[in-house]
Parts: sequence; structure tokens; C-alpha cells
Amino acid sequence: MNTEFFNALDALEQERGISKAHMITKIETALKNAYEKEKNGLENVKVVIDESKKEIKVYQTKRVVEFVEKFEEEISLEDARKIKSRYALDDIVDVELKTKDFRRSAARAAKSVIIQGIREAEREMTIKEYTNKREEVVTATVLKVDPVNGNVVVDTGTSQTVLLKSEQIPGEKFEPGDRIKVFIMEVKNENKGPIVTLSRTHFGLVKRLFELEIPEIQDATVVIKGISREAGSRTKISVKSRDENVDPVGACIGKSGGRIASIINELGGEKIDIIKYSDSPEEYVSAALSPATVKSVTVTGEHSCRVIVDNDQLSLAIGKEGQNARLAARLTGYKIDIKTESQIEKLAEE
Repeated sequence: MNTEFFNALDALEQERGISKAHMITKIETALKNAYEKEKNGLENVKVVIDESKKEIKVYQTKRVVEFVEKFEEEISLEDARKIKSRYALDDIVDVELKTKDFRRSAARAAKSVIIQGIREAEREMTIKEYTNKREEVVTATVLKVDPVNGNVVVDTGTSQTVLLKSEQIPGEKFEPGDRIKVFIMEVKNENKGPIVTLSRTHFGLVKRLFELEIPEIQDATVVIKGISREAGSRTKISVKSRDENVDPVGACIGKSGGRIASIINELGGEKIDIIKYSDSPEEYVSAALSPATVKSVTVTGEHSCRVIVDNDQLSLAIGKEGQNARLAARLTGYKIDIKTESQIEKLAEE
């Protein structure tokens, strides 16, 4: 039986990564509690699990006395010397107990604690794995789609968790078996287990996809300076090269647009504007308003500027429902006031 027990511990360590030492500590405590419960709260008990000998032994610690008055706590000198001849009065003796004397209820209690120990160890491992992957992108497999609330159950390779409808890109549809990339936003350790927040709308997903797809970003030749995103519609990302011979925008687009195409495909066709970063606010704001062509940019305050565009570029600069200007403002950190020359002249006249 002991051989089977230790084989089971080996299997837990190899298959689930649960430390054998961790489980042995838990099991020693479980057996001790079970025996103490059987003996109505007896406290002078200890359990020793010897992995090398594949032995589990339970001992009761007793004081050596001349005349035994408390059987559960004391042992006579004569009986103590039957265990070891060197014992003397007032020594503490470990008296081995036979575990076969445990009642079924005590064994069940021990089993319950052991199972709980396994669950706790697995939970700690899961939390550790997710914590190590926090703010990273992982590939998950879709297992189930809730037809009522639209939430999706996915397998991340660490565990099964839920991608909420609110964290999905608007309009995307999933089927069981689909493989998707998700961004691990947050990991919380709750009593019932780890709560993991996944997202496909977070700007961090775009950042990590660029880091995965663009070798120049991986080796830090090209640096991502900023991202602003409205998931499912448009993203603006600014990049800067540390090597004057490397075009940061061209590196991200790739030959014939191959690199950016794979990112856009993963995001369900979301438009991505790649902008060359500049330390000059005027140049940076002008580039951020792409695809519109800007005539001039004037900084009017610490974080505000006025942009002049031709009449035929105004709607493009502002974008549908103000999206282009809004994303440019978030990217640059500047409040942007966009006007045409005729509008400026009219304001001057007024």
C-alpha cells in the first residue's frame, strides 16, 4: 500500500507538477489531525513520512515516568527501555502507533485534507503560471460559446477560463475549435480559485502582436512609443528606430505588407495606422493625423495645438464621428484643434 502511495505522489509531481515535498507536508498534517480527532483532541502526536524507505509512521510523544498516571502522555521507564535502553526518567519518547487502528471516519478526514492539499497546490501553480504570463499574449482554443451572453470558454493551455463578451472585438464570431490570441490583463487570487481576465480589446494585444511579428521590435532596433486603439475599428501605433538605416514604419509593414497583414488578420480586419514617432510635437501630431495631409501645426499650450488642413482634408483629419482626431490626441497626448484656413480667416474677421 505504501508503495502505491509513493507512486501516486511521483505521478502527481510528474504529470501535474505538484511538489512531492509539498504534498508530504500536507499529508503528515492530515494524518496527525485525523488521529488526534479520533483520540478526542489528543495533541502529542506526530507523523513521519520517510520517502527513502517508503514508510509512513505515526508516533505519540510521551514522558518517561516511574509510575504511569496519564497513559496518553506518559510511559514507564521499563516500557521506554524496551524501545531504547538508554532512556531515563523525564526523557521524551516517540512511541510508534499502528495506523491500522484508525477508524474510517479518521481516514476520510485525512483523505479530505489530502485532496484539499492537491487542489491548493494546483491553484498555486495556476496562479503562478498566469502571473508569469500577465500582460502577455497566449494562444487559446475556443471550447464553448454561450449563446445567451456571448461569453466564450477557452483553454489557454494552463486552464479553462472565460473571455467575456465585453473583452471581445466587436463583431467577431467564434466556433469551438477556433484558435485565437488573447491578452492576459489581470490575475486575482480568490478563495474559489484564480480569476483571470482575458482581453482582445486591450491595446496591449496589439503591442504584443507587433513584438511577436516584427523582428526589429524583438531585437529592440525599433521601439514602440505609443498606441491608441478603438478595438474592431482602428489603431494608431507610433514607432521609432534606433538605427538610422532602418525605417521603423517600413519594418512594421514588411515586404508587400506581409507583416502588418498577419496582425490585421488576427484582429479581424481592424485598420492600423503606423506612425513614425518624432520628438517634435509639430511633426508627431502631423503624422498622427494620418491618413490626412496636414499643412501646419502650431503648439498653443503645454499640451494643446492648432492644426491647419486644406478644405478637402478636414473630414479625413477629423474622421468618422471624430475618431481619427480622437485617436491622434490619445497617441500624442495633445489636445488637437483642427481648422481650415478659411475657418481661421472667418474667426479672425469675427
